[in-house]
Amino acid sequence: MTANTPLHTALHAEHEKLGASFTDFGGWDMPLKYGSELAEHRAVREAAGLFDLSHMGEVWISGADAARFLNTALVGNFAVTAVGKAKYSLLCNADGGIVDDLIVYRVADTRYLVVPNAGNAPVVAKLLTERSAGFDVEVHDASAETGLIAVQGPNSEAIVRAVVADDSERQAVVDLAYYAWTQVTVGGIDVLLARTGYTGEDGFELYIPAERSPELWQLLLAAGEGHGLVPCGLAARDSLRLEAGMPLYGNELGVHTTPYDANLGGVVSFKKEEDFVGRAALEAAKAAGPRRVLVGLKGLGRRAGRGGYAVFAQTDGVTDEAPREIGVITSGQPSPTLGYPIALAQLDTDYAEVGTVVDVDLRGKREAFEVIALPFYKRNA
Repeated sequence: MTANTPLHTALHAEHEKLGASFTDFGGWDMPLKYGSELAEHRAVREAAGLFDLSHMGEVWISGADAARFLNTALVGNFAVTAVGKAKYSLLCNADGGIVDDLIVYRVADTRYLVVPNAGNAPVVAKLLTERSAGFDVEVHDASAETGLIAVQGPNSEAIVRAVVADDSERQAVVDLAYYAWTQVTVGGIDVLLARTGYTGEDGFELYIPAERSPELWQLLLAAGEGHGLVPCGLAARDSLRLEAGMPLYGNELGVHTTPYDANLGGVVSFKKEEDFVGRAALEAAKAAGPRRVLVGLKGLGRRAGRGGYAVFAQTDGVTDEAPREIGVITSGQPSPTLGYPIALAQLDTDYAEVGTVVDVDLRGKREAFEVIALPFYKRNA
């Protein structure tokens, strides 16, 4: 395989059968959509959607020092994470920049599963291995051997309950809390089932051996026929996460962004005793306060802002004052659910207050957007 050859998940042939349109994502040839991305988006909001997430990484951390090691490698406190729970966290560099955002599951007292983003998985595995020196831990990158399928939407619980092995497991699905996991069996396949997702809806992510992915995909599709389940691609995944105000690495997050720039300061734990990578820089960043922060913007017209579009302070229209550039859109598009344009943007803190009206340069024409509270969309509990 050459450097330019796209990677395929174990479900690639299933996507081809369903007539998917493909796109490159972090070196992976992934389904962008199967038909209408708008229909796929609405299915997740109203019924359920099925996603192939097998391009994501899976790195196992095992050993007596697992908790202490993760407390030095990542910004969160994993010693206090209970077995059966998950925690959102960040891997930062010495300057406090975000190398990746990830989810960490505590599987046992001395065993964790770290799930990085697809394009960053090799970097995260390498850095975790390097940072493990001196600790009694084993770092195992299981990304290539692991499949990951997500069921998201209000009907997701019913669909997952329909495929698990018995009544006790069906009850376990019902009882599973948000950001928690359990072990279940589906069609003879051992599944690590997590109540997590990236859509703003209730949903589950199912970790399985990669070679069993096609079987599980087919079982879920069949179980979802009476529940409005449709396969969904990256286009719907992106519009759903944007409505939910969830950051995307490479857009809202990056090595030149600290957690405080992205409203993720609460993820950083200074209470733990470990001197984690980036601690000194993040303490200084917290004390200084960010120059720009991540905000939500609502378009007051019909045109949408896109990533990279400049944001300007509004002028009174009377003076000769030149408009001041105060930020940049990181992600933006029309919201299928809300019916108006939405965007995430990095704005100077002086203009980040909810209710502030700013101008976005839409390819040479400026239109008004209003700073609003995040998330744009929140499901009914």
